[in-house]
Amino acid sequence: MSNLCIVAALVFSFWVDAFSAYQYRHFNETQFSLHEAKEQTHSSLFGRIPLMVGLTLIQGAAAKGAVCLDGTLPGYHLHPGYGSGANSWIVNLEGGGWCNDVRTCIYRKKTRRGSSTFMEKQIPFTGILSNNAEENPDFFNWNRVKIRYCDGASFAGDGEDKAAQLQFRGQRIWLAAIEDLMSKGMRFAKQALLSGCSAGGLATIIHCDEFRGFFPQTTKVKCLSDAGLFLDAIDVSRGHTIRNFFSGVVVLQGVQKNQPRFCTNHLDPTSCFFPQNLIAGIRTPLFILNTAYDSWQVQSSLAPSSADPHGFWHDCRLNHAKCTTSQIQYLQGFRNQMLNAIKGFSRSNQNGLFINSCFAHCQSERQDTWFADNSPVIGKKAIALAVGDWYFNRAVVKAIDCPYPCDNTCHHLVFK
Repeated sequence: MSNLCIVAALVFSFWVDAFSAYQYRHFNETQFSLHEAKEQTHSSLFGRIPLMVGLTLIQGAAAKGAVCLDGTLPGYHLHPGYGSGANSWIVNLEGGGWCNDVRTCIYRKKTRRGSSTFMEKQIPFTGILSNNAEENPDFFNWNRVKIRYCDGASFAGDGEDKAAQLQFRGQRIWLAAIEDLMSKGMRFAKQALLSGCSAGGLATIIHCDEFRGFFPQTTKVKCLSDAGLFLDAIDVSRGHTIRNFFSGVVVLQGVQKNQPRFCTNHLDPTSCFFPQNLIAGIRTPLFILNTAYDSWQVQSSLAPSSADPHGFWHDCRLNHAKCTTSQIQYLQGFRNQMLNAIKGFSRSNQNGLFINSCFAHCQSERQDTWFADNSPVIGKKAIALAVGDWYFNRAVVKAIDCPYPCDNTCHHLVFK
């Protein structure tokens, strides 16, 4: 197998992983088609092999109880910045689903999402983590870090299940990683950006103000949540699939003690795991990047097989082109719910938005969607440029696409 093929396989596996980590329940019932794999890796790979960055385990973490589900050390991948970016930092929180009960967490601890034993020793840095100015114009020479995700509760839990030998230490992992990075020069940062996609996008929202608090007021600190706007939506059978799932995560992993008071003062802990109940209270500038028809939410929250026993949604769930008129109408209702959820948030000039009308999930870490010749755009502006304009205050960015099917720049995800 050639080096290029190995890299292609790695890159593909990583953005698939960001979409859905495990084959349990309906929270990961599909795989990307081979056609999709070839198409999406072509633009970022066959021109150039991406940077591969090694894994660093956090040696002092165990003493703080900051361990993965199976008790192994957590870790991160760091590529140092240089030149004008030497004192600027991107901290990216890895995504990859959640585990909501003992059974799924036991499964998870035997994978790279629950144990550093199974983590790759090197991963590709693409999209917002790329070190190439042509692929990542504003952040290519920053210090760029990906913190690995091995707790299963968006870096927010703190508890354990001794009988099942499970450690729920996401909050401690987050703190141990930040402390380690501070010792490696991040304490001198003049600019910092916390980012993440999917479960990592939710973690970015949860930890945004906390991240701001690690730096002096003179440091410019902002946050970017990609595909993290999980809505408290009703599924196609009028049930609460995602709420029930998140409730399991919150209760099992002891998330409540780490939730912000501004939310728990008036809402239950599960409601405070949904971004729509958090974003209005976040004081730090936040950019929300999300597709209006988020593929993960369509498949796992709105129309999972458990809510669709007769399979009416089966084809639509896998390929938007096979949705009926009434199914598209239903999905337009989901888009409206998303736009309503961000209404108050969008009124603040310090916040940014890029809500494009695509059937996709995670767009900042994939090169083809972040910044390439045929990247998705709103008003002729690619995602990388929109985020850069917002971060550096070059422009106010509140980009909301017209409803599907008006956008022909989308990189829709199609499944088989």
